[in-house]
Amino acid sequence: MSESSHPSRRTFGRIAYGAIALAAIGTATTYSVKAASAKGDLSSNLTLIAPAGAGGGWDGFARETQQAMRVDRLANNAQVVNIPGAGGTIGLGKFSTMHGQSDTILATGTAMVGGIALNKSPVGFDNTTLLARVAEDYDVLIAAADSPHNTIDDVIGAWKKDPKGFVWTGGSAGSVDHLTIAQLALLGKIPASDITYIPKSGGGEAIQTLLSGTTDFASCGFNEVSDQIEAGRVKAIGVAAPKRIDGFDDVPTMTEQGYEVTLTNWRGWLGAPDITGDDSAQLLEILQKTRDSAAWKDALERNKWTDVWQTGEEFAEFVKEDSSRVEKLLKELGL
Repeated sequence: MSESSHPSRRTFGRIAYGAIALAAIGTATTYSVKAASAKGDLSSNLTLIAPAGAGGGWDGFARETQQAMRVDRLANNAQVVNIPGAGGTIGLGKFSTMHGQSDTILATGTAMVGGIALNKSPVGFDNTTLLARVAEDYDVLIAAADSPHNTIDDVIGAWKKDPKGFVWTGGSAGSVDHLTIAQLALLGKIPASDITYIPKSGGGEAIQTLLSGTTDFASCGFNEVSDQIEAGRVKAIGVAAPKRIDGFDDVPTMTEQGYEVTLTNWRGWLGAPDITGDDSAQLLEILQKTRDSAAWKDALERNKWTDVWQTGEEFAEFVKEDSSRVEKLLKELGL
């Protein structure tokens, strides 16, 4: 697929710019539509939609953002609303109808890219205003502490002997956990369509299946299972990161072991369609200041997230490439 240096609105949604190419966002919640743009100061009331249930990755991302905004008084009344379902596409569908609203932003990321493709969503990024890619985290391949496998080569070798009988677990079907396993399979010359995968709601449930012997290996977000790795309940075999995770220097990357798994679980913010350039710039300024705050830097460290700030065409090009990669992997999985 050829890639234009100027992504179209049809493919990637509106890219909003302010005085310094600030991309932007705005919308309203499902419960109330507030004409914030008419009020002028968007920091007076700001709603952050997490398109997932309480306690999930998007919920944590939204609440860490909310807390950083409050600590530094960047948004006086920041509220989080949860709209779960279908890889974020339920929230996305409702959000896409909030034309011109400027006091609500929607969390997005890899799971939504997969959700759009997997659920054949009638709405996508083209029905929003792209704002910013903010942070990302990485999956880690884990096994029970007494597993005889210690390296990716060990895993691939055992997997090849019985591809369909080798049982994996992680998050929902089409999630970054599932896609990470698919990418590893392809690198190991194992047909992705032969993967046996049992989806779970999170790292805790995945660990229970490992300990009970129901599954052989899991791919989970590092921050979901780091405490269990530290406690020795499970063994970390490789992390899908460009470098080793601080504080876990004994866990090698998959790339170090010869398997360049490049998927990351990125998180960012979208705005509603058809908001003004002024509101776009104001909203991105709030998020930029949040990203630069001490409270947010603390959140990055605690959650083992990496700063990946992107806006404008750079963000749009990233979404284009990520969508293409995820769609290809889902096709390989037969989903």
